[in-house]
Amino acid sequence: MKNGFRQSMAWLHTWTGLLLGWLLFAIFVTGTSSYFQEEITAWMTPEVRSRPADAPESFAAATRWLAREAPGAGEWSIYSAGKRAAGLQLYWVNGPDAPADAPTSARLDGAGRKSDARETRGGEFLYRFHYDLYYINWYWARWLVGIAAMAMLVAILSGIVTHKKIIADFFLLRLGKGQRSWLDAHNASSVLFLPFILMITYTGLVSLATHYMPWGIAANYASEEKFFEATFPWPAPPEKAGAAPLTAVAPLVGRAERIWGAGAGSVRILNPGDRTARIIVSTAPDSGMTVRQRSLTFDGVTGRLVSGHNPSGAATSTEGTMIGLHAGRFASAVLRTLYFLSGLAGCVMVASGLILWTVKRRARLHDPDQPHFGFRLVEKLNIGAIAGLPFAIAVYFLANRLLPVDGAGRSDREITAFFAAWGAAFVWSAVRPSARAWTEALAATAVAFALIPVASALVTDRSLVASLAAQDRVFAGFEMAMLLIAAGFGGAASKARRRATRPTAAAGRRPRASSATEVA
Repeated sequence: MKNGFRQSMAWLHTWTGLLLGWLLFAIFVTGTSSYFQEEITAWMTPEVRSRPADAPESFAAATRWLAREAPGAGEWSIYSAGKRAAGLQLYWVNGPDAPADAPTSARLDGAGRKSDARETRGGEFLYRFHYDLYYINWYWARWLVGIAAMAMLVAILSGIVTHKKIIADFFLLRLGKGQRSWLDAHNASSVLFLPFILMITYTGLVSLATHYMPWGIAANYASEEKFFEATFPWPAPPEKAGAAPLTAVAPLVGRAERIWGAGAGSVRILNPGDRTARIIVSTAPDSGMTVRQRSLTFDGVTGRLVSGHNPSGAATSTEGTMIGLHAGRFASAVLRTLYFLSGLAGCVMVASGLILWTVKRRARLHDPDQPHFGFRLVEKLNIGAIAGLPFAIAVYFLANRLLPVDGAGRSDREITAFFAAWGAAFVWSAVRPSARAWTEALAATAVAFALIPVASALVTDRSLVASLAAQDRVFAGFEMAMLLIAAGFGGAASKARRRATRPTAAAGRRPRASSATEVA
């Protein structure tokens, strides 16, 4: 504190942002993409053409399919991710006489037809990666993500204290001014979208609160299993009592939707074809702001309402709503777009902060052309993270189109392509001069995104032109977004190339600090 409170906050802001900035950037990028998770999955499963338009009829069609294909199963489950989902996902529990290798899942389109879609994790991979980090054990991955989120809160609050001219920074953006431009980009993205960034960071911590603070569960429940049984009831099938026809599912789904005033998202049928059958209808993930699902249980033979589950209570409602705010599944197309743009601003905030660290310190180096190891390490990590991660995402999409459609483990190969491309970006940044590595990595990312619509047109019949002609908003919108992203990275590569050809600043030259954010 010897330099004063604001200077100490500036130091804290700089170093908490730097040490976990690369992980935060990955969390923000993959989390932001998840606001269009269902659209990404739809694009990555081009074989699925029909979407559920009417929940009662879609679930009824799926039930009829299960009655034909899995008549001896002890349980049927039908899931829809909501109105934007690409079809329905079905699971069933085979009877004791079924072969060990008998199928237990299928995907249907909205009309109840089986869809032989390519195996892919789709947008779910990016969604899960942003808090599970995929290759790291999920328990420790969530701790890493939580530590990064806490660091983000510290960086945000210390940044607010550091700003002397927070209102002026809202309107100030000087382009082509080197360090000042990066500072303005960092300030503008953080100040303009500060409410969203605060909300998304805090609610992200709340979504995993029981993981970080399990003491309330330990004090009130005998085990975690008991807590989850009480919070997320999942009844077991009763003992069978004799054959009986299953009642029609569509009227029950329609009745549940009228009672809730919200859409249904899943139907679980216990003991289908038996007198003890139960039909459990639950709300859809996008049916409301809270993520805590309501459910109604009906007698599977008579259709009589047996019981209902409605998570309530101040704590439950608050937690469910805060997680719902974070996930944004309830959002309309317009609001979801605003979520996405705000998430992009968070990505710009983190990326510009990381770049600003090197831009500020390069001018202070004795010999900017021969920086010390720590400086070079940060610069190389910046390239691999900021340019390499988008490149890896583009390769993930390309792999979806270019890998053979058939074959087991296809989704794993798509994910392997993602990590291989990201690792290659880090290796490339390590062996190439930094100025050239920036240009080359950004250019490669631009080319990769530009090739996505081309690859799709070559291997499927759902090209950008065909999608526009068919007024397919999902496919056309996705591929136009890829071209816009490609143009953005192409512009960044061009600017990086021009800057790389400029003469290096004189050694020891140090610009005047314009605010306390340049102290540290």
